[in-house]
Amino acid sequence: MFRPCFLRLLRPLLPDMTWEMADRSSVYLTFDDGPHPVYTKRLLDGLQSRGIRATFFVVGENISGSEELIRRMADEGHVIGNHTYSHIKLSGITDAEACGEVQKTDALVRELTGSGTEFIRPPFGSWKKTLECEMEMIPVLWDVDPLDWTTKNTGVIVQRVLEDVEPGDIILLHDFYESSVDAALE
Repeated sequence: MFRPCFLRLLRPLLPDMTWEMADRSSVYLTFDDGPHPVYTKRLLDGLQSRGIRATFFVVGENISGSEELIRRMADEGHVIGNHTYSHIKLSGITDAEACGEVQKTDALVRELTGSGTEFIRPPFGSWKKTLECEMEMIPVLWDVDPLDWTTKNTGVIVQRVLEDVEPGDIILLHDFYESSVDAALE
């Protein structure tokens, strides 16, 4: 059974029994910046063939032309999170502008899947608590960041993850890069 990667972040809010049922040996794959028309499809194919579900923090401006991928993510049981509309640093703009970025992506995902985004990964990990945006979204960061966007070397990405990952960790990758998708599937 799939448990969203945010279960351990919500631990204080959940009854003890619910937390005890969580699989503490799991690690959680999360992907930012997509969907990418080629790499996200290949990633979804690979995850499906392995019976793995992940979390995708999508950028709203990347949805156009990739609507079927968003629908597929939802249909296959992946969590779709919000990564703003234009991948802007939220703490560097007004709250109203930031809320617009979040709400625009939420509306696109809702239109395609029937459900909005409950979770947000702020670009660059930059979050302000004042950004409630009249939406109850939960900010989610990460435990392991292999800086996959800095290299095209799949082996290096895999090594960086394996060196740092521990049970229960949230791994940050990007489905916008071929080497990151290859590393995730490896």
